[in-house]
Amino acid sequence: MTDLTIKLNNGELMPAIGLGTWRANESGLLAQTIKTAIGLGYRHIDCAKLYGNQEEIGKALKEVDVPRKDLFIVSKFEENRHRPELVAGALDEILNELQLEYLDLLLMHWPYAIKPEANAMSFASSDIENVPIMDTWRAMEDLVSTGKVRSIGVSNFNQTILEKMIPQCRIVPAVNQVEIHPYLQAKELVKFCKKSGIAVTGYCPLGGRRV
Repeated sequence: MTDLTIKLNNGELMPAIGLGTWRANESGLLAQTIKTAIGLGYRHIDCAKLYGNQEEIGKALKEVDVPRKDLFIVSKFEENRHRPELVAGALDEILNELQLEYLDLLLMHWPYAIKPEANAMSFASSDIENVPIMDTWRAMEDLVSTGKVRSIGVSNFNQTILEKMIPQCRIVPAVNQVEIHPYLQAKELVKFCKKSGIAVTGYCPLGGRRV
């Protein structure tokens, strides 16, 4: 596995190639996949509360013979934790499931909020609530000083949202994780992020459901 890294806007190094864990929910197989991938040289593991598999990932991470400092663990919190007073608890839930003391990168999974009692996997339009993105982001900024997360970023954010957001940030997002592949190249978004010092992580790089 390549040791190529991307230097984030806060100086942290992110391995350029990562292992995604979306839809990896077959018990036992996921843990073995994590351990095999790390054994092959993967160091960047992408997780999310929404995926429902972080406890198994956490157990697998405990069993690998690689120092924590050599791993780059990413996770994302759900839309039902966008209220500022819920963000710190959302991070704690993630850390507990992954059995980690800190994350290398925490992402806001989607640029909209739903009510705390709503199910992020299945919700109605009536569950959407008006929580300003910057209120959530400022709560994320506060987490950096706790030592529980080293970098913060966003996921599925378009250029319009970022243009409004960046001037208000104390900490500019380090990463924007979006779907990118030959069928969805998002060239203008990537260009904008690069100009703004935001690294882009592409998910579904082989084409997602199209292949």
